[in-house]
Amino acid sequence: MKIKHIAVILAGGTGQRAGFGIPKQFTKLAGRPLVAHTLEVFQSHKLIDEIAVVSNTDGIHLVEEIVTQFGFDKVKKILSGGAERYQSSLSAIYAYEKEAAACDLKLIFHDAVRPLVNKRIIDNVVQALEHYNAVDVVIPASDTVVEANMATNTIKEIPERSKMRLGQTPQGFAYQTIKLAYTRAIADVGMKTTDDCGVVVKYVPEERVALVDGNSANMKLTHGSDLLLLDKLLQCSASRRMEAAGDDVLLSKLRNKVIVIFGGASGIGKAMAELARAYDAKVAIASRGGGIDVRSAVAVSGFLKETVGWAKEIHAVVNTAAVLHKQALVHMSDDQLEESIQTNVMGAFVVARCAHEYLEKSHGHLLMFASSSYTYGRAFYAPYSASKAAVVNLTQALSDEWSRAGIKVNCINPERTRTPLRAAAFGVEAEDSLLQPEFVGRRALHVLVGDMTGHVFDVSKP
Repeated sequence: MKIKHIAVILAGGTGQRAGFGIPKQFTKLAGRPLVAHTLEVFQSHKLIDEIAVVSNTDGIHLVEEIVTQFGFDKVKKILSGGAERYQSSLSAIYAYEKEAAACDLKLIFHDAVRPLVNKRIIDNVVQALEHYNAVDVVIPASDTVVEANMATNTIKEIPERSKMRLGQTPQGFAYQTIKLAYTRAIADVGMKTTDDCGVVVKYVPEERVALVDGNSANMKLTHGSDLLLLDKLLQCSASRRMEAAGDDVLLSKLRNKVIVIFGGASGIGKAMAELARAYDAKVAIASRGGGIDVRSAVAVSGFLKETVGWAKEIHAVVNTAAVLHKQALVHMSDDQLEESIQTNVMGAFVVARCAHEYLEKSHGHLLMFASSSYTYGRAFYAPYSASKAAVVNLTQALSDEWSRAGIKVNCINPERTRTPLRAAAFGVEAEDSLLQPEFVGRRALHVLVGDMTGHVFDVSKP
């Protein structure tokens, strides 16, 4: 009998208790709804034959839009769940009852709000289902687990930590096993459950539940602060995938791409241009010295139009243009302050707005640059630090705004780099304390040929 693996994505939460304002699964992470990241992992996994999404009734139209927008063609069922988690699981079990009679059906339940599940975890669940009828994903308990006496609010028992595990998802089941467990469970008027493996353990005690290793990064979005951590973990995961792909493989994708670099006459922009050309990209460089000031929409728009005139289309627009006046704010002249804000902030807005029509046609990429100072304002260059924080926020906002247009928007956040801009502000510094612009430029081009959006990629010394 044919084996079929169905991923059931549980997206029925309302998010009211967490205070997100919208259901957590639709919260944006790196320019995409959280559930889209989760679906992408199962969509791309070769051992997953089909996907079902279980949503609350109000969210079904949102799931339908996401499935259509991102082309998740493995999603064959979008089901309505219930107020409790177990009701969502039951919805999927009932929906596949007829199909289970015709094949050896395996249901793999996963929380929609765990977007960083990886291929290795899914592989292990599928493999374990060859030998067991129920599988749980767990990680070791890193802290001491205490069983409480709830009546007295005191310790009742401290289990041996080496035997303790923390449960995650996905959880996999042979169809008949999970159906039997829930058939018995719903007949129990006192049923209480938090997950599907718990139902099997309680109501089908004769069935052994196998354990496979999860990952601490496979975390669940619960609180608002978790979103920041998920964003950084997602960025690290994307960086690892780029490293695994290899430098030549990535940069070979630049062939015949048309890239416009504002601020490309020196520093990181110049390094990007030289490397991109070495891989047969067509590069147009705009700089203030060449008469193109990013503060001028007329100049920026004119340069882009001129580029399209000979190149026919633009695949990427990069903005590395910036100014840095190293001086206390109270001692900075009005002209210096205005130049800093206008170039670093308004320039980013101008480049983005002018580039939109061209990148929409090519489903292209807008790449901007922050600075390590954006995370913590530095004395003596407050306008620069604040401006780079604004660029990060602009990246995140535009990745959301432009996702439907197919435009990717990312930001590179390099550590201190040896550039003319930095030398003019800080003078001679120890060579080994700085990144080389060629190194940063190479990493930036890796991002430029990828399909990520909404990320702030940190570039640091290896």
